[in-house]
Amino acid sequence: MTQLSVKLVNQSKHLAPSYATVNAAGMDLRANLETSIILKPLERTLVSTGLFIELPVGTEAQIRSRSGLSLKHGITVLNSPGTIDADYRGEVKVLLVNLSNEEFIINDGERVAQMVVAKHEQVMFDIVNQLGETERGSGGFGSTGNK
Repeated sequence: MTQLSVKLVNQSKHLAPSYATVNAAGMDLRANLETSIILKPLERTLVSTGLFIELPVGTEAQIRSRSGLSLKHGITVLNSPGTIDADYRGEVKVLLVNLSNEEFIINDGERVAQMVVAKHEQVMFDIVNQLGETERGSGGFGSTGNK
């Protein structure tokens, strides 16, 4: 496994993000709050992390929901996965939504999301009049069945 160097400015009260296990793909992001946030049912909020990153060109940081928060409390990243581009220099923030029927309190230091850094490609479109044929064709949602 290769490791990528990413510059980090940590203005939070918490340690820098790290991997919980040796083969983890994502690292937890913690809320960096002066006061707790009460997230009501179907309400959304932007949660500060106090982190600023400089990603290498050709990479992105994906902000994803934490499975435990989603399962136990209905708290999820609204635009999951959120994308942080390599040229963004602002604070990493997490857009959370409460999909449960109960209020949820977000406390300072709470693990609110996970971040995965991944390589990506940029494409150049070749404008054509027709696409190549495949067995699937234009079959969309559910077209491959329940096999």
